[in-house]
Amino acid sequence: MAICYKKLWKLLIDRDMKKKDLQKAAGISAASVTKLAKNEHVNTEIIEKVCTALQCDVGDIMEMVDIEKIV
Repeated sequence: MAICYKKLWKLLIDRDMKKKDLQKAAGISAASVTKLAKNEHVNTEIIEKVCTALQCDVGDIMEMVDIEKIV
C-alpha cells in the first residue's frame, strides 16, 4: 500500500487552482508541492497546512492505494 494524492489534484481542478496557488495559499515550499506531485512522503505539518488552506479533511486530498495503481 502507498499514499496517493490524486484526490488533491482533482480538488485543485474543481477549485480552478494551480499548484503555485496551492503553494502560496498553504505557505509551503515548491519542494513540498513536488513531493506531493510525486506521491512521496511529506510530514503531517505539510498535510495540515494543505487541508487548512483548502478547508478540507485529510481524506479529501489523499488515500491509500495498491502500489501497482500509482506506478
